[in-house]
Amino acid sequence: MDIRNDWSFEEIQAIYDKPLLELMYEAATIHRKHNQTGEVQVCTLLSVKTGGCPEDCAYCPQAARYHTGVKAHKLMDVDEVLAKANEAKQNGSTRFCMGAAWREVRDNRDFDKVLEMVKSVNQIGLEVCCTMGMLSGDQAKKLKEAGLYAYNHNLDTSEEHYDKIITTRTYQDRLNTIGNVRNAGISVCSGGIIGMGENDEARIGMIYTLATLPQHPESVPVNALVAVEGTPLEEMKRVSVFEMVRMISTVRIVMPKTMVRLSAGRLDMTTAEQALCFMAGANSIFAGDKLLTTPNPSFTDDMEMFRLLGLKPRAAFKEPQMEASEMSVTAE
Repeated sequence: MDIRNDWSFEEIQAIYDKPLLELMYEAATIHRKHNQTGEVQVCTLLSVKTGGCPEDCAYCPQAARYHTGVKAHKLMDVDEVLAKANEAKQNGSTRFCMGAAWREVRDNRDFDKVLEMVKSVNQIGLEVCCTMGMLSGDQAKKLKEAGLYAYNHNLDTSEEHYDKIITTRTYQDRLNTIGNVRNAGISVCSGGIIGMGENDEARIGMIYTLATLPQHPESVPVNALVAVEGTPLEEMKRVSVFEMVRMISTVRIVMPKTMVRLSAGRLDMTTAEQALCFMAGANSIFAGDKLLTTPNPSFTDDMEMFRLLGLKPRAAFKEPQMEASEMSVTAE
């Protein structure tokens, strides 16, 4: 199958609606054709600035307007972040993602400090990723010059369902940031969350938006909502592993070369359930005992799972990034 960016919603819906075992088989076949199935990218996510965010994302414990027990902390020091990055590298991670609970990146001393963090982590041989909210074109270029490898900016859900989850920014704001990241020659990481009250059409819609970008994201995280007390979605029930497998399989089929990350929600999954996700085409995980502020399986547990399933961590910088001239997209 050639890499396509001209998928129709109906084509993706037909894939998504297939009988689950048939869907998994097709996804696994495409996965084997385009990727080394015995390796999984191991990423670590660190909250370098926690809480106090002015946004109203209904799932997020870091929003200042919700009472979730998350204490706000100012931006960490560079040395402290570098120590965490070295620890992650020793534990087997090859990508280190730094998250800041900001609505948008501002040109100030904090951003200068982030640029120093990026330079420092890049120098120890890890792929450096940031997720810090909206980003201008100039800020993206500065991050690229500092050595940033990837930027995460999730769509979260479909455009139609978006205003039921977030009202403090628009879907186009999200797409503009992704465009700025792409134009700077930075690898794009963008996915979403299932289990936020959306229907199947919303899940398919999110995949459709990602799959019809001028270039597919290099990484697509598929998150299961972790319902946090104090947020508007605190009563939502956990999605089943079969819903996760259906999402992962569909993403794998329509974006064959993309890294598909099994992200939030893994703590509640058994090894057998995670194995189904790897079979369906997931080839990336977040490792470490915390994802920003929510619990996650320990490195020890994950390495035991890798041993049991015959998986190995994927090397850093395995595929060279494309040059900016090859990564252009227009953000209106």
